Amino acid sequence: MTRQRQGLGRRGELLARDFLVQHGYLILAANYRTRGAELDLVAEEAGELVFVEVKCRRGDLFGSALEAVDRRKQAKITRAAKEYLLRERSDRPAARFDVVAVTFVGGKPEIELVKNAFELADGY
Repeated sequence: MTRQRQGLGRRGELLARDFLVQHGYLILAANYRTRGAELDLVAEEAGELVFVEVKCRRGDLFGSALEAVDRRKQAKITRAAKEYLLRERSDRPAARFDVVAVTFVGGKPEIELVKNAFELADGY
């Protein structure tokens, strides 16, 4: 990954984090690493544990940020979430998966939050 893309990703994650906090989320962890995967943000909202995937794009030429969270990506996220639950929060098995899409249009960020973006992937 190029430095430019890494910088864009970091900027998107910071914007997403601020957006979520403004909307009542409590951030519990950022960039939580597990074997073979990473959870962008782990948060709590209205008493519910939330695993948040952040996707950042400079426009939609290569598809929207939301489209980038395909079934393969969902499977990786759910595996990481299961590991997080085992390591950190085994007393709270109920959780949901949200996606925050940050798209820069004319240099300005547009942020979209999708709650319950997907279900726990089967077979993982």
